[in-house]
Amino acid sequence: MKFTTFSALAVLASTFIACKKDNSGMLDTPAAKTTITVENVLNSKPLVESGVFQGSGTPLILPGQSTTIQFSAAKGEAISFAAMYGASNDLFFAPDNPGIQVYSGDGTPIEGDVSSQVKLWDNGTRVNQKPGASVSHPGVAETRNVTEVTGTDAQGNTYLAASKLVKASLKYNGNSVFTLTLENTSGGTANETPLSPGVWSVSYIVGNSLLSPAPLFAKDKPTANGLTSIAEAGDNGPLYTYVKGLTGIFTPLSPVLVVVYNGIDNPLYKVGENDRNQGLKDLAQKGDANVLAGYLRSKLGVKAVYVLAASGTTVLLPIINGQTGSKVSQELTIAKGDRVAVATMYGFSNDWFFATGADGIDPFNKGDASNSIALYNNGTAIDQFPGAGITQFNLTGTPLAESKPITAVPNPNTFTTLPDIQNFVKVTIQ
Repeated sequence: MKFTTFSALAVLASTFIACKKDNSGMLDTPAAKTTITVENVLNSKPLVESGVFQGSGTPLILPGQSTTIQFSAAKGEAISFAAMYGASNDLFFAPDNPGIQVYSGDGTPIEGDVSSQVKLWDNGTRVNQKPGASVSHPGVAETRNVTEVTGTDAQGNTYLAASKLVKASLKYNGNSVFTLTLENTSGGTANETPLSPGVWSVSYIVGNSLLSPAPLFAKDKPTANGLTSIAEAGDNGPLYTYVKGLTGIFTPLSPVLVVVYNGIDNPLYKVGENDRNQGLKDLAQKGDANVLAGYLRSKLGVKAVYVLAASGTTVLLPIINGQTGSKVSQELTIAKGDRVAVATMYGFSNDWFFATGADGIDPFNKGDASNSIALYNNGTAIDQFPGAGITQFNLTGTPLAESKPITAVPNPNTFTTLPDIQNFVKVTIQ
């Protein structure tokens, strides 16, 4: 993770007594103690996007015809797909895992012919027949691992390189959006074949590792998850059902800013106003709450400021493969009239942040306070698909500046549909 590493701040709670003035200039009532806990409760998914493709007019992509796939990707992410070699018993076209890379090492989008990355694979579930022969479906069953077909198959049948049968071309549309065009170029060859409808996917990258490096099949392993339906019958339904279940949202949360205040409005931001240049931009773009925390400690009406980092990683990770997400807690010293503001970055975004609304949280109301949280756009960086943007700071990018008022993030938005906020962040007062 590229979040700046922070140690959780050890802040000693002040002891308040009756008739002592706080920073707000108001008289305190006797102090009380409470604890706030913030959790990342997102049930994360490994795939950013997935979908299906087919021909136009007919589901098959016939020789001379083409189809397109539009998708978003960050540096290190790749596009994978699978479609049947129609004139076969169980062969399919796909790039080797993890898929076709769409950025060079320096982050430059790759454009043009990428056909050399398309391969021909044997699903290992039906005995192959000579290309061009009248293939029999379903054919004779067998049980072998998925293997690449390079020149000849297990029965000695010969094939042109997959790049001679399927032309793959990338076009960069801007703002981390690409179009992949697949053209059936097999016409007139010894391996003339239709292509079946197919399935495609893009995996999230976290650090330097893809969450799903083999999303559709595993080389030299048994076929699984509905791939056989494509390889034998050109039916993309079962495999798409599988990948759709793995597609959704993944994001860590940055170290959490917690502020106790009294007698003033929410000190972090106001919807409809531009960023105040006090450090919220650092939190929203980079997950760095320290600048804003430093400013708030000297602000009239602010009684206490904390930056809470998760043990080990500093960021709050979501639920991954059923493992509990990260959480942080802080004991607060509170008095009558105090409110609590909370803010944390939507880590895989350009400048989105979760925060309490204008009224903050009443720390005397025990229990789940998650309904006080909403997702906001800081308006200081151009948005991209969350988790698939080349300029997202925590995906090794540099945000592209803009200047717009702070607004709530709509759901669904331009890029995706998000889970309910309560399925991202849980805030509890104990």
